[in-house]
Amino acid sequence: VRMASRLTSRVLSTATTPRLLSALRAGAGALPAHGPLRAAAPARWYSAAWDGSSMGEQPGPQEAGRATSAPDSYVQRPTKGDVDEAASKMKNITIVELQKMRDNKIPISMVTAYDFPSAVHVDLAGVDVVLVGDSVGMVVLGYDTTLPVTFDEILHHCRAVARGAKRPLLVGDLPFGSYEVSTEEAQRNAYRLLKEGSMEAVKLEGADPSRLRTVEVLTKGGIAVMGHIGLTPQSYSTLGGFRAQGRRAAQAVELVEQAQRLEDAGVFAMVVECVPQEVAREITERVSVPVIGIGSGPHTSGQVLVYHDLLGMMQHPHHAKVVPKFSKQYADVGVQIHAALKDFCKEVREEKFPAQRYSPYQMLKGEKDMFEEAMLKRGDAEEERKRRQAGGEIVESGDNIKVY
Repeated sequence: VRMASRLTSRVLSTATTPRLLSALRAGAGALPAHGPLRAAAPARWYSAAWDGSSMGEQPGPQEAGRATSAPDSYVQRPTKGDVDEAASKMKNITIVELQKMRDNKIPISMVTAYDFPSAVHVDLAGVDVVLVGDSVGMVVLGYDTTLPVTFDEILHHCRAVARGAKRPLLVGDLPFGSYEVSTEEAQRNAYRLLKEGSMEAVKLEGADPSRLRTVEVLTKGGIAVMGHIGLTPQSYSTLGGFRAQGRRAAQAVELVEQAQRLEDAGVFAMVVECVPQEVAREITERVSVPVIGIGSGPHTSGQVLVYHDLLGMMQHPHHAKVVPKFSKQYADVGVQIHAALKDFCKEVREEKFPAQRYSPYQMLKGEKDMFEEAMLKRGDAEEERKRRQAGGEIVESGDNIKVY
């Protein structure tokens, strides 16, 4: 066990069995704070992460493998697969858990995420479902709609999110053009989101016969599918813009029927976007799967918002014009980011940053004098070279002879 405790996280991540992991925790008392097989709630961490030994200076024999306390700002969290007291208190969200929440009338929280930092934030906040949405096109990539988003772009962001979020259920959007041509193409792309993007489910929009057939094929192929009705942003062109749906009785009835057809096709949950709350309530009561509302009132199984919208993340005209009026802003992060960046630029211009406090690295004892002496000699040699160059002499530089 003592020998195993000194292995790198790479070895641990590929070779450690649950029994050995338990033995390591009990006997060695420390595991690396990085790698796929992190300890769920480690109290101590290898010093290389914090003591500067990874910056080029090798630790001494007595320091090798030494553990040190994690910084106060580090937030410890369990990862999927870890079974201990911390993990038992906060269950990982699966489709089964999501259904239990719906049946027990526990409201479900769902937020989008598009990269590792946002994924970590939503995970630590206790969000139940993380959607890697095609809204990435509008809030991250700068597109005016979600239509230009490609499958490869979604896949890229899914991979990043999967590295940061461990507890929530991970759902990846199938972007416009990635599932409409054929069920075979839809199945191929959905498998890639699960296998390459590490998602646990996919989401697609619409409930017409072709979409229902796609849902059936995907679910029979072992892929969990979340539906999406109401305002479907990928139908931006045919809807004539981002418009609320179900405001007329006939259309409202059709939405209820779409929800029922999606449930029959096999979805485990569905998003209902921008419909009157009466319609959303009726849908929620008439289907037996979780209904996640967005701009659809308080009577659904849960709510979803876009990460950047709820945080007030961006103070840019492009983003301001696409923030929906149903989105509540819980913070002014964009204002703080803007102020911080301005302060940084100001301090750099005024040569206030970095002060000594932020210049922590010192040369080893005796090395500074040797360095200054070497630079002095080099300076003398450079002055001589310039003098000879100005006189039109032949100057040797390494193996080359240059004539000036």
